[in-house]
Amino acid sequence: MKFGLRYCNTGRFVDPGPAIELAQAAEAAGFESLWTVEHTVVPEGYRSTYPYATSGRLADGQDDIALPDPLIWMAYVASATRRINLATGIVILPQHNPVVLAKQVATLDLMSGGRVLLGIGVGWLREEFEALGVPFARRGRRADEYVAAMRELWSADKPTFKGEFVSFANAYCRPRPVKKRVPIIIGGHSEAAAKRAGRIGDGFFPARGAPADLIAMVRQSATSHGRDPTQIEITTGMPREPAEVPRLAAEGVARLLVPVTGIAGLAGSITGPEDVLAWRETIDKYATT
Repeated sequence: MKFGLRYCNTGRFVDPGPAIELAQAAEAAGFESLWTVEHTVVPEGYRSTYPYATSGRLADGQDDIALPDPLIWMAYVASATRRINLATGIVILPQHNPVVLAKQVATLDLMSGGRVLLGIGVGWLREEFEALGVPFARRGRRADEYVAAMRELWSADKPTFKGEFVSFANAYCRPRPVKKRVPIIIGGHSEAAAKRAGRIGDGFFPARGAPADLIAMVRQSATSHGRDPTQIEITTGMPREPAEVPRLAAEGVARLLVPVTGIAGLAGSITGPEDVLAWRETIDKYATT
């Protein structure tokens, strides 16, 4: 089992000093990855429903939360660490120009020594899309195409792609990632996300728990598209009881994420480096489960 920290670019860890302390403590404790989140803007009084809370509101209804750009936050802490992976959980892919994002991710992957994991989602906050001037409609279809375009830019000698939303020919995009690829992990808690993970993802990250029906859907989707379902890595949140870790491992979960305090109401979350280091015994016990 791998262990990561999530919501790392929130709360007190938006500031430079605590961010570095968190990243270095996580690396020392044996955590495998740091996971960031993204919202470029949160329009006040939005009417869209946040799907991961019963209130329907992000951050318990606080609209003016500080949330650094995930890639820049990751680049900053990358310079102060050596081994720990740097993940987005998630970036809202349809809001980005995929060619620009491919360049940014490849650069960060190269400069960090191949440590980037790109978690993506399609987004839920219509008002944010409107503020960015990006269509909310058909965002899932655009995300699929953007993934294909980015992989072409990372891997091909002379990247060429022609799609509905993005096209280029012999477009050199250098530097490339260390392995000419970056793992793409599909985030979301819906049937569409599970099917997308099986169809095109290297991993699946349901935001809450590890629903057996969604994991089964990932595997069915992978099989129906001629892919090996065992190669799609499942990531989810750390259970309240560490004794549940072996069961989750047996069900195919490969990575568990422990929340850091930054978004209110998270039981058992981490408030500082001392809490991170306290996880060393748990990680040592279950890391080979």
